[in-house]
Amino acid sequence: MQSAPPPLLPLLRSSLQGELLALLLLNPDREWSLTELANRIGASVSTAQREVERAEQSGVVESRRVGSARLVRAHPSPLTEPLAELLLRSFGPPQVVAEEFAGIEGIDEVHLFGSWAARYAGEIGRAPGDIDVLVIGAPDRDVAYEAAERASRRLAHEVNVTFRSRELWAEGVDGFHTEVLTRPRVQVLPVAQVKP
Repeated sequence: MQSAPPPLLPLLRSSLQGELLALLLLNPDREWSLTELANRIGASVSTAQREVERAEQSGVVESRRVGSARLVRAHPSPLTEPLAELLLRSFGPPQVVAEEFAGIEGIDEVHLFGSWAARYAGEIGRAPGDIDVLVIGAPDRDVAYEAAERASRRLAHEVNVTFRSRELWAEGVDGFHTEVLTRPRVQVLPVAQVKP
């Protein structure tokens, strides 16, 4: 069964294709096994293999065999750089936000929410104008704002941070908490996962 084109970048065939290409092209120096790719995008190995074969035929990825494993990486080509830029701006926020906020002391969790998360979950609508980030914990806010600024530069989108202490988030008594829990969100730290 073929899924609908992803609202984040409708020129792609599916969200799985976008996620796989984003992993490969946004990490150009890394090789991935088919099993690693499948686990990261939440697909079967056979589905990952089909997507890799399509991308390899188009010249944007390359693979090699090491024993019984097939290792895949980005292939430098005239298409790779512009495609990587599109993928960064559409499928890149979880990776970029995770990289920029990782290691900040006092952060318990980081989630993406709002219009970007809604498009990522497949909701149709206008392209996101910004990236909304929820930081749960008690980090130094200046350090977190600096991470958001770096992420903004990399993504070419404004990154807005909302803070909630672990205690306030656990109480869950305000409208913001209800809105975030009832709408799509993507947890990027400590472990990436999509929440319903």
